Amino acid sequence: MENNLIVSPSPHIHGGDSISKNMYGVLIALVPAFLVSLYFFGLGALIVTATSVAACVLFEYLIQKFLMKKEPTVCDGSAILTGVLLAFNLPSNLPVWIILIGALAAIGIGKMSFGGLGNNIFNPALVGRVFLLISFPAQMTTWPEVGQLTAYTDATTGATVLSLMNEGALDKLPTLVDMLCGKMGGSLGEVSALALLLGLGYMLWKKIITWQIPVSILVTVFVFTGIMHLVNPVQYASPFVHLLSGGLMLGAIFMATDYVTSPMSKNGMLVYGVGIGILTTVIRLFGSYPEGMSFAILIMNAFTPLINSYIKPKHFGGK
Repeated sequence: MENNLIVSPSPHIHGGDSISKNMYGVLIALVPAFLVSLYFFGLGALIVTATSVAACVLFEYLIQKFLMKKEPTVCDGSAILTGVLLAFNLPSNLPVWIILIGALAAIGIGKMSFGGLGNNIFNPALVGRVFLLISFPAQMTTWPEVGQLTAYTDATTGATVLSLMNEGALDKLPTLVDMLCGKMGGSLGEVSALALLLGLGYMLWKKIITWQIPVSILVTVFVFTGIMHLVNPVQYASPFVHLLSGGLMLGAIFMATDYVTSPMSKNGMLVYGVGIGILTTVIRLFGSYPEGMSFAILIMNAFTPLINSYIKPKHFGGK
């Protein structure tokens, strides 16, 4: 009996992943989009991003330290990531005081009110973004034109691709190449689809995320907007325009894939992604808001527990 088999508590095998490793991996994937935002929006992109990140880290520290009476976990990278994603969903000319309110809503309401990382139902960055969109609709829908590198709150503003589509001005849309590279108005982190796709490739390579959610969202939007374009090409834009415009790429790649608020099983991820794609298309084509990605993700976040209860992941060793 000298060679007893000692069974320790699970998990028995560790894959090497950790919260901080995955969080900083996503931040690395966001670097191309950040560089593009600096190139097109300059000082405004830097101020908005730095303010958002600093505010999210500070608010999480203060809430954990003085309200929750627990050891702060700001070094795990989750607060930094929330700050970057919130900034990427904002115009590059948004005043600092509004950014601070958005950061407080993201961390205080979207994350810490549920108990912190791992307990939140909704994506915190999107909670902050939608809170600002409802509270400050004028400031949140005023988009600086690209190329004003030293301007901030006094930047010249213009229309976005989605607002032009909503107005029926399809003849004024930028070229697909400009949209791919980011030469168009919009939130500072969403303008370059190419930069966001580079981030997707990196995360797939590092196995930080899987393909099911982003691919199911993009395919669903492409199919349904393509059908509408075939029915009436004068009124409805090409599906390629929908893929490259607005927050579709940013949301599909970096926010819908949030571990905490997305389903656990691969089939559940596909259902979740298709739901986001359908809701986004319906809001874009028939709703009052030109962009529907944020609302679609938050709605499907609410359905995630239901999806998990009906579409369960395969148990270890199961067939």
